[in-house]
Amino acid sequence: MWFAGGGGGLRKLCRAFDNEITFNSLLVRYMSRERAVNVRKINPKVPIQEAYAISNSLYDLFKLHGPLSVPNTWLRAQEAGVSGLNSKTHMKLLLKWMRGKKMLKLICNQVGSSKKFFHTVLPEDPLQVQPAAPVEHNKQAFKKKRSK
Repeated sequence: MWFAGGGGGLRKLCRAFDNEITFNSLLVRYMSRERAVNVRKINPKVPIQEAYAISNSLYDLFKLHGPLSVPNTWLRAQEAGVSGLNSKTHMKLLLKWMRGKKMLKLICNQVGSSKKFFHTVLPEDPLQVQPAAPVEHNKQAFKKKRSK
């Protein structure tokens, strides 16, 4: 019976219902998260030191020319003479590796039913605050006025 044991069964039913709601909300929260890129599985096809050298030159390219699509990146890399890139597919692998290392960000511009994807650099330190010059306060402004 539901009420056997002095009402403890009803409390157990309420706890089970609360646990189910909590479990469902946790499940929805977990399933709605964006899957993290596993950088270890992305093979840049070159030694790590060379991958960092290529990625630094690509990063400078993005800083100089702003957001670029993959074909435009390939053209700019050929113009700039980025050494170490074997093909456009190899460059795409390196771009994915750079996204995993949090060097680049992929943005999407949607116009109607067509989408354009662009790579761009992440802001370097947006929270970095420059120290403000010391401000001299008027001492009279801080004095409390006495009421008579």
